[in-house]
Amino acid sequence: MKIALAQINPTVGDIAGNGLKISESIARAEQAGAELVVFSELSLLGYPPQDLLSRSSFISAAVDAVEALADRCRRIAALVGFVRPAGNLPGKPLENAAALLADGAVAGVYVKTLLPTYDVFDERRYFRPGASQAPLILAGRRIGVSICEDIWDRSALAALGQASYRADPLADLRKAGAEIIINMSASPFQLGKAGLREDLVRRQAVRAKTPIVYVNQVGGNDELIFDGASLVVGADGEILARCKSFAEDLLVIDTDAGAGRCEPNDSDMEQLAAALKLGLRDYVRKCGFKSVVLGLSGGIDSAVVAAIAADALGAENVLALAMPSRYSSDHSLADARQLARNTGIRLLELPIAPIHTAYEQALAGHLPKDRPDTTDQNIQARIRGNLVMAFSNACGHLPLATGNKSELATGYCTLYGDMTGGLAVIGDVPKTMVYDLARHLNETKGRQIPESTITKPPSAELKPDQTDQDKLPPYDILDAILSRYIEREENTGEIIAAGLDAGVVRRVVSMVSVSEYKRRQAAPVLKVTARAFGPGRRMPIACRRDFD
Repeated sequence: MKIALAQINPTVGDIAGNGLKISESIARAEQAGAELVVFSELSLLGYPPQDLLSRSSFISAAVDAVEALADRCRRIAALVGFVRPAGNLPGKPLENAAALLADGAVAGVYVKTLLPTYDVFDERRYFRPGASQAPLILAGRRIGVSICEDIWDRSALAALGQASYRADPLADLRKAGAEIIINMSASPFQLGKAGLREDLVRRQAVRAKTPIVYVNQVGGNDELIFDGASLVVGADGEILARCKSFAEDLLVIDTDAGAGRCEPNDSDMEQLAAALKLGLRDYVRKCGFKSVVLGLSGGIDSAVVAAIAADALGAENVLALAMPSRYSSDHSLADARQLARNTGIRLLELPIAPIHTAYEQALAGHLPKDRPDTTDQNIQARIRGNLVMAFSNACGHLPLATGNKSELATGYCTLYGDMTGGLAVIGDVPKTMVYDLARHLNETKGRQIPESTITKPPSAELKPDQTDQDKLPPYDILDAILSRYIEREENTGEIIAAGLDAGVVRRVVSMVSVSEYKRRQAAPVLKVTARAFGPGRRMPIACRRDFD
């Protein structure tokens, strides 16, 4: 069968716009001679639609749009992801569904069976699961349709740290005589997951002795980034075709004829850079912004964010503010200037010493004499945050927070200061990985980030001779602890047993725990690891943590 994989970038809630994308892809697939064009999970609505699903007008618009698209499918068939009312059946009122459109009508519907409710997924909140279903018939062939989680097996779920399901939709489809299996997916990106998905699809194809067509969503929707990389796998587990990663694509393959176009796999750093650029670009575009503003300190974090923003949005759409204080070093300002020249972004220099002095004068005699030195440090950070927000308000720029995951985890950041922003671009990138990313950007983009920015000791420069290690363990040790505690969810005893210093482990875990109130007020974080700060990690703020 000649099948088109339509890897599109939908906008959540934009049923009209998504419908237009789908219609255009149907036309291109038809022109290419495809018999069937396949779209991703909930392609008409965008994934995840969250509580938009509680709006009856939204559901009605989705159902109407499917019927309108069906009229477009008279010489070609299409599988489109949508949502429909579950009728009078018990349980939740909606179904996550796929419509087979053929001969100008809705020729069949498949309802998603396995509903993930872990990490960033919350599908049982909205949907009623489907039961065992027979293949859909198209041109005399039995097409086994499945949706995203329906294809995940025990081994793949275990690799994600999740329990398996009792139901096995793919086995049911194969027993019912499916000649080919199609999976319509919206599987978010995280480092290492693309290889895991490919292994999964290959394993399932061999187990079912059936070719599998896997179509994944691409694009950024809030914190989530979808990498696409849709593929076709033969019954022997051989990869026959692969779409582009992090870009829209339309790939047509004849499953009876063998291999087609196969885009290459990228390295981890290539994937990370591409994911952050796509996530930032789509967040800016889909939220209605055109440009961004950020503080550029001369340090590694803001340098990486500025370089990513320049590449993702165009240098002309990035404004950087250098805001030196009385404690800022000459080399930091020099590095900021050099990065601006290298990337072509606009740089404004706004010294904050006069404003800092005005704060000191206004507060003189009112604050305790024995106050912690962080009081003065945080005032400086908040002055900078206010300046960033002034340009955001005045010029319509989206403000970018530049903190990394290690800082957000330990609370080594200032509320309403360096945490100020509408999006935290590297908020899920550990500090050690930020350095790796900086080197990768320099290798691929012509050494945009000054070498001195990469090699000098990291410092907030909020007091004389300050370095990050005044308050934090060395970053290689810190990130090793944070990876085990946050992403692997190990307890302190397990982390200590792995050979890490007990006192350091307990101090880091305590810093993570007491900083929860800060993270609750942080900007949305682009998710690139197994567990990011955001909707996939929901911790109480006011609680006791004697069990850590």
